[in-house]
Amino acid sequence: MEAILDAATTCLARDPDASINDIAKAAGVGRVTLYGHFESRAVLVAAVVARAMAEAEASLRGVDLTGDPAAALVRLIDASWQTTLRYGALVVAAEKSMPVADMAAAHDEPRERVRGLLEHGRAEGRFRTDLPVSWLVTTLHTVTHAAATSVYDGELAPDEAARAIAATMLGLLTPPGEVVPDVDILRGVG
Repeated sequence: MEAILDAATTCLARDPDASINDIAKAAGVGRVTLYGHFESRAVLVAAVVARAMAEAEASLRGVDLTGDPAAALVRLIDASWQTTLRYGALVVAAEKSMPVADMAAAHDEPRERVRGLLEHGRAEGRFRTDLPVSWLVTTLHTVTHAAATSVYDGELAPDEAARAIAATMLGLLTPPGEVVPDVDILRGVG
């Protein structure tokens, strides 16, 4: 079963439309064997996403969210993007084949991490308070997925995506009337 999950991860990261035949061939098994473990492509994609999310969570737990909330947000976005980039078009495959409720459930832990950071930033006066935190969390999630789709479609270079996500979110999160922080300065490169 691990060989099938590994092959599915590799295939779907390259091509979100990879077929069951492509995945079975890459895993060195037949379709019947693959279907013996996963009743449908959607179930297989869900299993790949669950494994990817668990691996992502393990790496994201180590991100330093202390100090300036805007700088912490940029660190979190940078780390999240590296994970998203590692799985390539898997994000696109998941959005195409998984039910919305399952996609939402797969993102529960990351959403809670972002929620905590946003609430801290609001308490520190760094992030706006006139929009619901739940909306801001959803917006970050949506912008990240949009960046993955843009990279897959060739509209955005992979090495520009994290900066684009961070700049978009800082523009949204900065309280009205305040100066939007520069992403590069927060990263320590400006």
